Amino acid sequence: MTTVRRGLPRIRGGEAWPPAGVVAAVAEVIATAPADERAAEMENAAPSAPVAAESISSPVSSASRMENAAPMVGGDTKSISASADPARDTAGAAAAGSVLRRGLPRTAGGEPWPPAGASVSPVPEVVEATRPVVSDASTGSAAEAAPAVASAPAASAVVVAAPQQAGSALRRGLPRVGGGDPWPPAGTAVAAESVVVSAPSDATESAAVAPVAAATAPEAPSTAVAARPDVSAPLPFTRTVWNGSAPRRAVTEPAASRLRPTWLQAIGGLFAAAGLAVLAGAAIVLVRAFLSLPFMQDFLTTYPGEYHLPEGAPVGIPGWIGWQHFFNVFLMTLIIRSGLQVRTQKRPTAFWTPRGNPKGKISLTLWFHQGLDLLWIVNGVIFVVLLFVTGQWMRIVPTSWDVFPNALSAALQYVSFDWPTENGWVNYNSLQQLAYFTIVFLAAPVAIVTGFRMSGLWPKKAEGLSKAYPIELARAVHFPTMLFFTAFIVVHVALVLLTGMLRNLNHMFASQDAVTWTGFWVFVLSLVVIAGGWLAARPLVVAPIAKVFGQVSGR
Repeated sequence: MTTVRRGLPRIRGGEAWPPAGVVAAVAEVIATAPADERAAEMENAAPSAPVAAESISSPVSSASRMENAAPMVGGDTKSISASADPARDTAGAAAAGSVLRRGLPRTAGGEPWPPAGASVSPVPEVVEATRPVVSDASTGSAAEAAPAVASAPAASAVVVAAPQQAGSALRRGLPRVGGGDPWPPAGTAVAAESVVVSAPSDATESAAVAPVAAATAPEAPSTAVAARPDVSAPLPFTRTVWNGSAPRRAVTEPAASRLRPTWLQAIGGLFAAAGLAVLAGAAIVLVRAFLSLPFMQDFLTTYPGEYHLPEGAPVGIPGWIGWQHFFNVFLMTLIIRSGLQVRTQKRPTAFWTPRGNPKGKISLTLWFHQGLDLLWIVNGVIFVVLLFVTGQWMRIVPTSWDVFPNALSAALQYVSFDWPTENGWVNYNSLQQLAYFTIVFLAAPVAIVTGFRMSGLWPKKAEGLSKAYPIELARAVHFPTMLFFTAFIVVHVALVLLTGMLRNLNHMFASQDAVTWTGFWVFVLSLVVIAGGWLAARPLVVAPIAKVFGQVSGR
């Protein structure tokens, strides 16, 4: 019969430990164990085996020993090594429902723990692994440990003991072999680290036994290694910073100039121009064929393109009309230029603030545009007054309903390139009369009203008026009105040059009905003045003028 060695009592004057009942149960299990397992355990328990790796114990035996040893250890040791006798662990793990070993009471004067009658319940096994025990570097002695064997049937994880403070003393117990020194050897310290290791659920094989090696130097601290970034996925943003000794920026190619079209755009423009030329030629041919019809010949005879003015209408163009015409062209050119700048300018470089009203701050370009508008309005009012005072209004205001069929006749003659017979010194044709009337009495008032709504002169406290005439409506109408003025200027200048340039220029710029170069050179001089005003319309020149009426500041 195999007997289990009993050691010293757990309390002074008590019974030898373990109790006799537990000794008998363990002896019975050892006796029924296979011979080859006992032989392997005895071989592993030999003192000649080198000191090795992690010791693993079953949760039942480990948990019970930790609870029993807690009052005695005092919190110094958080990991418990395998039992001194491997057969004891095997018996505890194999015999489900067997009597548990009872130890010291949980409280002073209490009953030994666990209570009498407690048995082992089979649970999924979680084994506890302890890292190698490292001795102090100053001693240099090798630690000696015995292997422990544990099986892991259906275990889901291996829980490793929590880390211990390096150099803490370890409680020494009974010797591993008969007549040997208490285990573990003197001078050993705990060096444990918690690690959770996954284990297969169907694993039933025994854990491998490895010797625990003694270290001659303290364990080096672990170095944290930063995870490398994943470069397989593209960045969700445009990268502007790169690693390197100095900051670098991505070299961006300069954007192509908008004024320089590509080859495809140039070729497309040529084809478009050729198409328009073909359409214009076809329109000329069709209109000429249409006017050659008999009923159209009668129409041209009845409505030649103009009608007679009322009696008493003035003849000729006085000098004040020529000067008014020049001022109108000069101001309109700068108004269109400054208006386009106001529309496209995003970050003005200079601002103008009226005196006594800091909240009325506007850009210097907008102030220049509105100043030109006021001068243009003053010039227009003077022009209209002189028209009605001198009777020149009869030249541009229709006085008969025949103006509409005559305007149609003049338009057909222009398209057919068979210019209508006219004499602007005496009378304009009906198409000219309608165009001038529209510019002076329709388009100009619309531009003034819409511009006034968008300017700072609009009363801010007139909520009802502002609601009836919203600023969005004024903006939607003001810009198309400017485009209409631009189109009229282009067509007007083209017809002046194509229908007797020298005579027409003499009428307007020299106030004489003759075919000479006087009006032409006056016209060239006016173009030079207009170009000078165009070049001078910049903040460096405008700012001193604006300072007379308010304060000028930069960004």
